[in-house]
Amino acid sequence: MPSKPHLAADIMGTANPLTAWPHADHSRFVDVRPHHWHVQEMGKGDTILLLHGASGSTHSWRDVMTDLARDHHVVALDLPGHGLTKLGSRHRSSLPLMAQDVQALMTQEGWHPAAILAHSAGAALGLRILPASGATVPLVAVNPALAPFKGLAGILFPIAARVVALSPIMAKMIKRRMAGPGQVVSLLETTGSKISPEGLNLYAKLFRSDAHLDGTLLMMAQWKLDGLVADLPKIDIPCTFLVGENDKAVPPSSVRDSARKMPNADVISFARYGHLLHEEAPAEVADQLRAVLRK
Repeated sequence: MPSKPHLAADIMGTANPLTAWPHADHSRFVDVRPHHWHVQEMGKGDTILLLHGASGSTHSWRDVMTDLARDHHVVALDLPGHGLTKLGSRHRSSLPLMAQDVQALMTQEGWHPAAILAHSAGAALGLRILPASGATVPLVAVNPALAPFKGLAGILFPIAARVVALSPIMAKMIKRRMAGPGQVVSLLETTGSKISPEGLNLYAKLFRSDAHLDGTLLMMAQWKLDGLVADLPKIDIPCTFLVGENDKAVPPSSVRDSARKMPNADVISFARYGHLLHEEAPAEVADQLRAVLRK
């Protein structure tokens, strides 16, 4: 297992936009081709793997991790190009290839999760990783993004993301806009969630990172869900979908539609929360996962 590097330059350094990252003392870096992965681990017991969504990072699990680590071994990772994971290939940000790369990391590290806890697009990853591994462990997903954009948006959005990802000038323009005063607050308001000032500050740091912005755009440009949608009726792993009814990013109705297509999926509703339910109510999310494991 690779040794843990000195994290001052990687996370705590003032030159790095990701300064004072949550749980930096639990971070390490792992080389599994083609990526240089950032992972965090804490706790003992059965392993729980945490998968964030597009434009997220390990930071979004900061409070869920400490809760679950009281009785589990918890592993969180930054997806390729996100957070502190250095993207090793600009052509492996699609759903099937990213799933392969996460599985390769799991294999090298010897992680055999008792459950996967995922958010948004991370749920699609979980639904590709678990059946491919032959595991029958449960997936608990917070506001899973399992349906492609409909109509004209479904055609234009990936094209726009692809154009921006290939254009350094346009990427810099978006970065400047997202890093502007009030932009992070405005952007997160579109999720329907209200998170702490700490959380807002962490997202602001992420959005000032060129590498993170590039990784997010590449994922959006290459991400396609049509194959997964077609396979949903055949995926019989036990799934529990936690839905924030105030989610403005992933319509709760789309989550219920996806669950109805699946042979072993349940939906649990949370009336007061939005897309970032796991940041608004981390203890409730952790307790729901424990309840699933007790079954």
